[in-house]
Amino acid sequence: MVVVTPATSPALIFSPFLQHSRHVYGKYTHCKRPTTRKAQNLTGFLSVKAYMEENPNSISSFANKVIGSLPVIGLVARILSDEGGVGGDGIDFAEFRRRVGKQCNVTDSRAFYEFQDRRGRAGDPLYVLLCCWLAAVGAGLLKSEEILEGVARLRISNDIEFEEQTFFALMNEAKEKRAKLKVATPTIPMEIRAEKALEAIYVCCFGSDPIEEEDERLLGIMLSAVFPSVKQTEIQRIIKDKARSVAEGSVEVNVPKPRPLSNEAIKLQMKDLQFLKKNAES
Repeated sequence: MVVVTPATSPALIFSPFLQHSRHVYGKYTHCKRPTTRKAQNLTGFLSVKAYMEENPNSISSFANKVIGSLPVIGLVARILSDEGGVGGDGIDFAEFRRRVGKQCNVTDSRAFYEFQDRRGRAGDPLYVLLCCWLAAVGAGLLKSEEILEGVARLRISNDIEFEEQTFFALMNEAKEKRAKLKVATPTIPMEIRAEKALEAIYVCCFGSDPIEEEDERLLGIMLSAVFPSVKQTEIQRIIKDKARSVAEGSVEVNVPKPRPLSNEAIKLQMKDLQFLKKNAES
């Protein structure tokens, strides 16, 4: 799916400006579901902003790649785009949140915070969105066990910035390896991505707790907001199946044990600690 929008947009509940003020609703700004429409930016070129559900074989996707490959025009497009994803560039977590926020309405946004009220800190909207980001953007690049291991670690450490940086580095590394081998990233259906997102959300936010009826309702709203092209019936099916399997104990939740951090990850954490210590002293 490709969304063509003006460069400016109303502030939403998942705006990066609100990411540290997540415990109050404030005033919601209604936002309609994305539609394809034309908009001219200041340069006169068509402003192409790709959402994660972009069809790689579509004309818009082809145009986006062509624009990104042009040295001057590609640079201008990247500067003017507030969402990234130009010319096949990676979509980081901040950009992903903005894209989801732009298509959320009041009901969608409220569901994230009602879910947090039920699940506590583990149900933080950013944690839920990180799980969705890993499944939506990391599909074909990250292994399922890597995702589950990371979100299980997040549930304990609450270090979302570290997990974001680690996973984004893994995705870029996987892209580089495929580029060297000239192997295309496999196309994963959105239905599968939504199911993987649910698995990650369960591990991160539920641990091994049962999924109650109200949880099912909120999960349905949140997944529909992130994966709008997946039919409601399919989303409800995967949620019902997950809740049933957990209740019956028919499917064991296998969460990989966190492995020791790599030397690069340890150095990254030490660098962050030194930076914070330096700022505190100054």
